[in-house]
Amino acid sequence: MAEQPSPLAAALDAVGDRWTLLVVEALLDGPRRFGDLQDAVAGIAPNVLTARLRQLEAEALVVATPYSTRPPRVVYELSAGACELAAPLRLLADWGARHRDAEGPRHGACGTPIEARLWCPTCEAPVTLGEDVVEL
Repeated sequence: MAEQPSPLAAALDAVGDRWTLLVVEALLDGPRRFGDLQDAVAGIAPNVLTARLRQLEAEALVVATPYSTRPPRVVYELSAGACELAAPLRLLADWGARHRDAEGPRHGACGTPIEARLWCPTCEAPVTLGEDVVEL
């Protein structure tokens, strides 16, 4: 009997490459047209962007809504399930900024670097990875 992939492996199958995560990040700001996505994701080739959008549609993470029939054009937006990726992407970006010794985002009111943390909405308490997390 085949073993079930881990939850992390399942997530990586859906969004586990560089371009896909950058496309998701660009769509977190709201719906975008193809050309807008090309501008937002610097360096992505049109064929790669098309392939990633099709993959995200197949995974039900992106919804493509037609806005013109001649020529056929669509606007892309994240599904509700894909919007849940916002927090993990911010955590990953925060880690990347600290790892590269780069400066991450700052709080607009006071200028302090923003920290991304895990939070339990039920207990309303911070969660420490490794100590408080049961399963990834």
